[in-house]
Amino acid sequence: MVMATPDSNQVEEEFVEAKSNWELEKLYVDLASTKGKALTPVEKKFLRGLLCGCSPAEIASIVYQSRSSSTVRVYLSNGLYKYIEEMLSNAAGYSVKVKNWSRVTYLLEKAGYKKGRIQLPAAIIPKKASKPTQTELVKVKSAAMPDWGEAVDVSVFEGRITELAKTQQWILQEGCRLLLLSGMGGIGKTVFSVKLAQEIQEQFDYVIWRSLRLSPTPEQIIEQLIQNLLPHQEIAISENTEGRISQLIDFLRNYRCLIVFDHFDAVLASSDIDTTLTASSQGMKNSHPSFILTQIQYRPGYELYGELIRRVGESQHQSCLILTSREKTPEITALEGNSLPVRSLRLTGLNLLESLSLLKYKGLTNITEDECHTLLKQYAGNPLFLKLVATTIQELFGGNIDEFIQQGTVVFGEIRTILEQQFNRLSQLEKHMMYWLAMNQNAVSVRQLQKNTIPGLSPKLSQRLILEAVDLLMRRSLIEQQGSSFAQTPVFMEYIIERLIEENLKLSEEQESYFLMSQTIFAAHLKNHIKESRLNAEI
Repeated sequence: MVMATPDSNQVEEEFVEAKSNWELEKLYVDLASTKGKALTPVEKKFLRGLLCGCSPAEIASIVYQSRSSSTVRVYLSNGLYKYIEEMLSNAAGYSVKVKNWSRVTYLLEKAGYKKGRIQLPAAIIPKKASKPTQTELVKVKSAAMPDWGEAVDVSVFEGRITELAKTQQWILQEGCRLLLLSGMGGIGKTVFSVKLAQEIQEQFDYVIWRSLRLSPTPEQIIEQLIQNLLPHQEIAISENTEGRISQLIDFLRNYRCLIVFDHFDAVLASSDIDTTLTASSQGMKNSHPSFILTQIQYRPGYELYGELIRRVGESQHQSCLILTSREKTPEITALEGNSLPVRSLRLTGLNLLESLSLLKYKGLTNITEDECHTLLKQYAGNPLFLKLVATTIQELFGGNIDEFIQQGTVVFGEIRTILEQQFNRLSQLEKHMMYWLAMNQNAVSVRQLQKNTIPGLSPKLSQRLILEAVDLLMRRSLIEQQGSSFAQTPVFMEYIIERLIEENLKLSEEQESYFLMSQTIFAAHLKNHIKESRLNAEI
């Protein structure tokens, strides 16, 4: 669509509020000096729009009554951004980059163009400046260098094109300031977080990546952030942690920072809430044993992490904090939304082509698509599980993929360890839900669970308990939603069934307390599952 250039007589009618807050005439003169001639009326209009905090799309909507921002972006990229960068770079003695529209107001405010702003001695103020010394240049450059900590190597990265594009849009275009990357163990959250940070690092002043695998205290992490972000600031560092969090939030407002906390679930713990089922309303003499519903909370002494991420999510700033976790924290659950600055993305398995590429890279060069499809289905495209299986096939089966498939063992070694770690964090009720889903195999709805979850139980579990248990299993990345129904991944289902088989004798004594179902009903379900599994294998 061809857009008409706004009439010069109307130029001053839009974004007039910029005059109240900014030294516009001085800015016009300084930019004209850099440009070599006066700014055009359109350039002045777009500049005022930026100073009012409008994005290119919003400027296009106001000026052209159009959703297309291409014309505005071209004007800005080929004109104003270059003039601003050159003006501020000449003054500072080192390269200053606008990078995106939201950074313009910050740079110009620091340079002293905002009314009522006290100019800082070290601010980049448009004036003739002597060339900085080599030592000063090193200091400036090192302050903005990314700190990758113990980030993993992602030089070989398979798939996730859609997920990368979506999260980049959330952060760079939609202003997401708190992002949770969730998923079951081995799904690739760590690798994805590093790749995502590398892809967008040029849009930020500071990049810091930290692993919480060894459970550092919140005080330790906040101290590290203070040392990385505030060493050259002319402010007194607060002596208490809450005050330091406030100072960090202020820094996130003034600078664009990208911070990643990997393995955030390492600082989370399970806290038991007793929800005893009584049969008094049914006229029964004895009450049933209690179910314990396990809530997702922080480990004792780690509660300040919750305060930190809550403040990051609620406060207005231009930075982004990314968390990777198997479990979704209460703060994320409360703050997230499709159109809100707090988002979450659950990573699922790789597709067939991505899995095939990964397995070939691991040495299974002769794998067929059918063999890959079988492994993909068994392990739900989990990248770590596929890598572990590929190693086992090479070391124990001489690279014979079909022989590995025929032997029938799906869950073993580190795969079992990962699944067991997640399963052991569950409450009795959640474990029962997992057993029931495994034995039913097909996806079931919440209503079906409410009707059939615990055969032989009287009174039945309340709808509230079942709803809360399903919600917690979703937040723990242990079940997947299929429309309005829920199901386990095949590999977790296989783990649950093997667990039932291996502990069959023990279960006969524990059923009253764990499942409240008779041994006959349990045995019938287990027998049917094994029979169906054998029939499926023969087919």
